[in-house]
Amino acid sequence: MSKIKDTDYLGLSARIHAMEGQLVTRERLDRMLEARTPEDAVKVLAECGYGETAHLTPDGVEKLLSDRRAAALADLEGSLPDPRLLDAFKVPNDYHNLKTLLKAEALGKDFDRLLVETGRVSPRALKEALSGTSVTLPKPLAAALEEGRRVLAETGDPQRLDMALDRAYFADLTGLAKETGSQYLMGYVQLQVDGANLRCLVRALRMKKTADFLKGVLFQGGTVGHQGILAVATAGGAGLAELYATTRLKEAAELGAAAVKGGRLTAFERACDNALTAYLAEAKFVPFGEAPVIGYLAALEGDLTNLRILLSGRLADLDKEIILERLRECYA
Repeated sequence: MSKIKDTDYLGLSARIHAMEGQLVTRERLDRMLEARTPEDAVKVLAECGYGETAHLTPDGVEKLLSDRRAAALADLEGSLPDPRLLDAFKVPNDYHNLKTLLKAEALGKDFDRLLVETGRVSPRALKEALSGTSVTLPKPLAAALEEGRRVLAETGDPQRLDMALDRAYFADLTGLAKETGSQYLMGYVQLQVDGANLRCLVRALRMKKTADFLKGVLFQGGTVGHQGILAVATAGGAGLAELYATTRLKEAAELGAAAVKGGRLTAFERACDNALTAYLAEAKFVPFGEAPVIGYLAALEGDLTNLRILLSGRLADLDKEIILERLRECYA
C-alpha cells in the first residue's frame, strides 16, 4: 500500500466532523435520564440516528446499539484511504464472537443471540471455521481459535479462556496499529493496554494475589513496564499512584490505590475509561487526517457504553444517582 498522507483525508475529515453532531452529548444523556419511561428515553436518540422501539427490553437495548454500530461502520466502509483503521474497530467484535462460540461449543449450547455482525469475520464464517470447514481467517484470529480451544480443553475454565483471548486481542490490535503507521491509533491502543494492566493490578491487589499470578495475566504493548507493575504488586500496592503519575492514567491510578484499600471500584473503572475519552477528544481539534476518524469511531463506542449503562439502569429501575456515577465522560 502506498504511503497515505493526511491530505488524503480532507473530504472525509469534513464529513466526520459533521457526523460528530450526532454523538450523544451530556445534555442528551440528562434528558434520557429524566425521561418518564425507558421508551421515552430512547426517543431522544432519534436525534442521533438511532431507531425507535415500542417496548424496550434488555435484548432490545443490545439490538438498538448493535444496529447503530453496524450502520456507522457501513457508512464509512469503502471511504477510508486506509481501511485498516476501520478494522481496528472490528477486531473487538471478532474476539467477542470467538469467546462466545468457544464457550457454546464447550457447553453444548447455542449462544447465537450474543453474536454480533460487525467483526472483520462474520459469525457464520467463524462458526464454519470452528466446525472444521476451510475458512480463511486473519492469522492472529486463527491462532487465537486454536489457543482458546487448547486452554478450554486443558483447564475447562472460561476465565482462563477470556484471559488467553484478551491477550490475543491486544496483540492483534497492536499489530494492526503498527501496520497503519498511525501514531494516533498506536497511542489509543497503548492507552487501552495500560488501562487493562492497571485494572489487572488493582483487582489482583484487592484479591491478595501474588506478583507471580499477576505476571501471567498482564498484556504486552503498553507504555508502563511490567517490571514496575510487578514491583507495586510485590509491595502490596505501595507506589501504585506514583507509577502512573506522569501518564494519562494518573487520576485512575490514584482512585485505584484507594480501591485497593477498600474503596469502591466504580469511580476507578470510570476514570480508566475517561482517560481514553480525554485522549480521543484531542482529535476534535485536528482539521484533517486519520485522527478525526479514529476519534469519531472510538467516541461512538463510548456512546454505546453510556447508553447501555443508562438504558439498562432505567429498565432495572435503578436510582438516577447510581446510573449517574457509572456514566463515562462524553466525547461530544
